[in-house]
Amino acid sequence: MARMGNMYGPDATFLGVPKADLTEPGSWVGTDVLIIGAPFDGGTSHRPGARFGPQAIRFTDYLPHDGSRPHLALGVDPLTDLRVADAGDVEMPSGDIELSLRRLEEAVQQACQAGALPAILGGDHTIALPDATGVAHHVGWGRLSVIHFDAHADTGDTQFGSLYGHGTPMRRLIESGAVRGDRFLQIGLRGYWPEPETLDWMAGRGMRSYEMTEVVARGLDACLTEAFTIATDDCDAVFLSVDVDVVDPGMAPGTGTPEPGGLTTRQLLDAVRRIAMEMPLAGMDVVEVAPPYDHAEITAFLANRVVLEVLSGVAWRRSSQATHPGGPGGARMDPAAPLLEGRQPPR
Repeated sequence: MARMGNMYGPDATFLGVPKADLTEPGSWVGTDVLIIGAPFDGGTSHRPGARFGPQAIRFTDYLPHDGSRPHLALGVDPLTDLRVADAGDVEMPSGDIELSLRRLEEAVQQACQAGALPAILGGDHTIALPDATGVAHHVGWGRLSVIHFDAHADTGDTQFGSLYGHGTPMRRLIESGAVRGDRFLQIGLRGYWPEPETLDWMAGRGMRSYEMTEVVARGLDACLTEAFTIATDDCDAVFLSVDVDVVDPGMAPGTGTPEPGGLTTRQLLDAVRRIAMEMPLAGMDVVEVAPPYDHAEITAFLANRVVLEVLSGVAWRRSSQATHPGGPGGARMDPAAPLLEGRQPPR
């Protein structure tokens, strides 16, 4: 099911964090965050290549792969303040989609049951189905909300006659009952799909989808604040799913179904950091990085930073809750504070 290392390419962990082995629970007992690779692109509808995404996300960084990344703005080091380990890739043969999804769901559920937050590196967005389902098994059926960044709704009924593909996972999730439709928040939709019948299905399930026209008119922060209120109403935890094509392809070209007119990289990084700081996060995935179409690795860099921003937010939230236990998110961060404020010069 899982292997010690990567399914494609050299064997290395995410930025040098310790290795773990899903077949040996003793190798990751006490882990706060477990990185899991999902090298699967058998559900793509246009350009394949996302099977190489986990490798690119792990490797792409100009800094040493030393298992440390101090965050300038938050004053935490997510890779040392949290106990982070990398379990390598789940073996996911593209020719057997149901077997691949079942293996991934088992791995994610196993991580959750051991108390770790699973951070899954995709892979195409088909993997959101086993990712969120595995977390829902642990949190509780219907007790998990989803915040989903994407250019596309991924709520199609079928894809090329199949129930499984990167255009259908959110529909399968809601139909299964693992996630409630009225606690499913989508941010960044745009373009020319889905068709009216699918939009009617989405409306009938109470989904809240923030299309880019609304995001621009209201502002991303206002949309996020509203989404947070919905996500935490009668749900115990949040799953974050990030498709890199939510970002404009001028800033993230290495993806299978690019759609112009998206978020900026700055907007996405700020948004996922805020989610991790303010929401009870139970799991995340970042998907649709397709290295064959990337330029200068800028999409892989973005996905790497999405993971780091989320983990930094989680580390900050846990630290602030420990020192300010009065509120659900602990202390408040002042984003306007000067970087060097309060620091003492060396003597």
